[in-house]
Amino acid sequence: MSMVLSIAAGGAIGAVCRYVLAAQITQAFGPTFPWGILLVNVVGCFAMGLMAEFALQSWPMNAEGKAFLMTGVLGGFTTFSAFALDMAVLTERGDMMGAMLYVTGSVGGSVVALFLGLYLVRAFSS
Repeated sequence: MSMVLSIAAGGAIGAVCRYVLAAQITQAFGPTFPWGILLVNVVGCFAMGLMAEFALQSWPMNAEGKAFLMTGVLGGFTTFSAFALDMAVLTERGDMMGAMLYVTGSVGGSVVALFLGLYLVRAFSS
């Protein structure tokens, strides 16, 4: 249970950080392009790369601490970082077909699913 609480606490922190950073960037550059979320995704992926490599190189932190930071904070900050890490693992294993399928399926499937959700709500609410 303490692992779940660690992740939940980190997720709350990450989500608030995502909101604050994205709102500040949007305020600074305007809402015509999602610069804030783009920055969040890139920064989150960079941080995930750093933390994942440190974790592999005998990071002196227990499993709950790693879960708090990687799954909680970064997962709450941006789930894109988890997606990028999964893609990197597939690539580093030499599974290029799997990596390409994962990227295409994740991005393409997510966009299609979003439009399907929009369509269904619009179709049944009018």
